[in-house]
Amino acid sequence: MNRRRRKKLSKRLVRAATFGDCTQIDALLRAGACPESCNAEGTTPLYAASVHGAADNVRCLLAAGALPDTESGHGTEGTPLCAAACWGHTETVRTLLAHGADPDLREDHGTGHSPLDWAMTGPHSETIAVLLAAGARNDHS
Repeated sequence: MNRRRRKKLSKRLVRAATFGDCTQIDALLRAGACPESCNAEGTTPLYAASVHGAADNVRCLLAAGALPDTESGHGTEGTPLCAAACWGHTETVRTLLAHGADPDLREDHGTGHSPLDWAMTGPHSETIAVLLAAGARNDHS
């Protein structure tokens, strides 16, 4: 597959992960899109689905081989778990953790916020409880 087609599929996969459903994601994957690809901004499909709380899309991408701890963006985004935790998307947090996401992995290549840090910025008590139960360390206590 040529580079232009690969870029186009990556862009469409990020869009489907954000606004679409598993049917669209599966069709793009069958067409050759890579679940670990990113668009021109560096956004991965898994991050896009996670930040929007699209748990079904997250499950679909993980089943296709997306890695749960891949950092997204060019320094402006982060990990899928941080994205889901920041917005209190508890079902997505559970899904990522069930697929091996590290509950203590800090974004910005280990120097930024942890998922628990992000969850604690909002009224996300259920998400906080899920992260703590998964072994997240509270460095603020």
